[in-house]
Amino acid sequence: MSLTVSPDLLRAAESGPVTDEEFIACVRESLPYAWQTVSRVAAELATSDVEFSDNVIAPPGDAERGQLLRAMASDAIRAGLEQHFGVKLAFQNCHRVAAFRTAAVDSDTYRRFVSARGQLLNQSPELRNC
Repeated sequence: MSLTVSPDLLRAAESGPVTDEEFIACVRESLPYAWQTVSRVAAELATSDVEFSDNVIAPPGDAERGQLLRAMASDAIRAGLEQHFGVKLAFQNCHRVAAFRTAAVDSDTYRRFVSARGQLLNQSPELRNC
């Protein structure tokens, strides 16, 4: 299960649309490690002149790794995080979450990061099973 959904939020979703705030609160509470990681790279991007900010620290365990994988694999969760933080997220391996400014999506740097070559160059034996 990707998210821990309260009975109240589930009832609300069964009755109709839920607010972005309700959804993002559920993500924050359900996936705290993923939330912290995305929060950190988004804040680093917002407070610097770098082209992108990324997480290069492997998660401390499988539970945290799973949170990142679930957050990045779900279109709704990923889009909610991007909208909330005002960034475009990119993902490599089990932990390399990067935040780009939305205007940078067509940049050479972004295209290099999300390319097949970029993925191959970011591989190492330590990350093979992450």
